[in-house]
Amino acid sequence: MSETFKVACVQMTSVVDPDATVAGASDLVRRARDDGAVLINLPENAGRMAPQKVLLAEAEEEAEHRGLAAYRSVAAETGAWLLVGSLTVKLAADRLANRSYLIAGDGTVVAKYDKIHMFDVDLPTGEQYRESAAFQPGGAACLADTPWGTLGMTVCYDLRFPALYRTLAQAGADFLSIPAAFTRPTGAAHWHVLLRARAIETGCFVFAPAQCGSHYGRRATYGHSLIVAPWGEVLAEAGEEPGVVLADIDPTAIAAARTAVPSLQHDRPFAAPARGRRAAAE
Repeated sequence: MSETFKVACVQMTSVVDPDATVAGASDLVRRARDDGAVLINLPENAGRMAPQKVLLAEAEEEAEHRGLAAYRSVAAETGAWLLVGSLTVKLAADRLANRSYLIAGDGTVVAKYDKIHMFDVDLPTGEQYRESAAFQPGGAACLADTPWGTLGMTVCYDLRFPALYRTLAQAGADFLSIPAAFTRPTGAAHWHVLLRARAIETGCFVFAPAQCGSHYGRRATYGHSLIVAPWGEVLAEAGEEPGVVLADIDPTAIAAARTAVPSLQHDRPFAAPARGRRAAAE
């Protein structure tokens, strides 16, 4: 794991129509490949963005999923490895998975990961999200081998749970994928600092492709796809429009960062805090 390689993050605006969404994303994948990327990352909801009632009514099972088939085809066409940030996959009549896929350059699905942490929130803007109302949370972290090193796969809201990333890094992750559809208010406040923190804490490269723009008339996403180095430097950043950003990745930077600050080796057991002064005194 020493050769430099080129990574791309695709920034896109998914729409309700899955065929239009996947076709537009596939064109951006081809552009990234033409620019030399060998590992191309798509954001969360790379199949479509639609109200939950539409997703529940129209979601496809994995074996028949047209979006997954199309992305496998474009990976085989281009020869690039493709991280499909997530697709909505039908598990049962009333349950879905928010599932991320890693596809090799021959179109083979190498790994898949179901988003663990569900985004249930009421924002000050009045926006409400209840991901758990339709989606089944995943129950396992995921590492995947690539030709360039080991990738830890996560999705969007997982970003706010640093223990997951520490676990991935200590289990062998060199790179972290954090595909997202961050809202504009939370993105403006937290996106950059959290992604840089996850890179610094783990000594990993972070690949964070994002949704941007407005979706089905009421949801707006932040954009600003990022590629972050293990020392916390932003290597590439998109703006607020669809497109592609690229960066050259030097895997030797991982060992350099972890040698300079070897905190992954310094965990120590500790007792949980007592609840309040009275409990501490007793």
